[in-house]
Amino acid sequence: MKKSSLAFLVGAIVVAGGGVWTTTHQTAEQPKTANGAGVQGPTTVSVIAPVRQDVPVVLQANGTVTPISTVDLHPQTTSTIAKVHIKEGQFVKSGELMFTLDDRSERANVDKAQAQVARDQAALADYERQYKRSMELLSKNFIAQGAVDTLKSQVDSARALLQSDVAAARSVGVDASYTAIRAPMNGRVGAINVYPGSLVQLATSLTTITQLDPITVSFTLPESALAGLLQAQHEGAVPVKVALGNSDKEISGALSFIDNTVDPVAGVIRVKAQFDNKDTMLWPGQYVNTKLISQVLKDAMVIPQNAIISNTRGTFIYAVDADQSAKVVNIKRLYAFGESAAVSGLSGNEKVIVDGKQNLRPGGKVRIAGADKATDATKQKG
Repeated sequence: MKKSSLAFLVGAIVVAGGGVWTTTHQTAEQPKTANGAGVQGPTTVSVIAPVRQDVPVVLQANGTVTPISTVDLHPQTTSTIAKVHIKEGQFVKSGELMFTLDDRSERANVDKAQAQVARDQAALADYERQYKRSMELLSKNFIAQGAVDTLKSQVDSARALLQSDVAAARSVGVDASYTAIRAPMNGRVGAINVYPGSLVQLATSLTTITQLDPITVSFTLPESALAGLLQAQHEGAVPVKVALGNSDKEISGALSFIDNTVDPVAGVIRVKAQFDNKDTMLWPGQYVNTKLISQVLKDAMVIPQNAIISNTRGTFIYAVDADQSAKVVNIKRLYAFGESAAVSGLSGNEKVIVDGKQNLRPGGKVRIAGADKATDATKQKG
């Protein structure tokens, strides 16, 4: 009986102590609303005003240096190399003699053709004299008209034969010109694959000539940049700059070509830029970094990129409303550069929340960092 009374007394003391602890700790908790929910204080945020400025849209891509023209030299006749007039790696000018082929057979054919022309000229002159004499005799009725007509036909036939042989002589002359191989353009000579005495045929590659000045850089850009590129090219020359991978020096040129189709698989369009290359800084096959301004966004709204939120609902920012609450403003990112971005959807008067937005909900109360200190400083001055 005594043991049960003691247990009852201890239990009563424990219950009473728990009630006292609960009562004292409830007073330290956050205030309650009418329905029992906690009241959250305003979130401290930092804000920034949008800046209106012109923003150049810079496109960057990796490019490859490509020559405007490369010619693989082949002989146009079967012969042997008589002399090589150039060296590997040499710069040549258009029309400069590069190779001479054995031309003995061709020169003999030219002499033969010229002799045939001379013989035809002499025969024609003789027929013309006979025809002229026959006309005089016909006027005196010393010969018949038929004899005159026969001489006239012989003159016409001789004249036609002369024209045919003159054309044949020109053809032989063309064949003979193939024995002197000249540079078709200004450029740099590549490796030489033949030597004096080498037998060459139509399929034999003698060497290559590559034009180095001017030179082009080929690269691709996303198809979204096509409209801006076409507009910029319509307005004038589009400057392009390239930098070599191991150098900070930039070389300036201009956009020279936009392909007529977009690659439907990769979603890119191929373009080229042309550069003066007198100092041969650019070499065919090199990889370079290209940069160009496709357009300029006039009076664009610029805000920090870390103020922009993108999720399943879209792209938006938080701004401070008149009642010091956070409101959602939907925007569209037009162009990002560095830590900033040009956007649409803002009027320019917004107080864009930059820091503290991770704790915000639409309509949540906010307190601008530094505002209290500025108020206190104003009061102290007053």
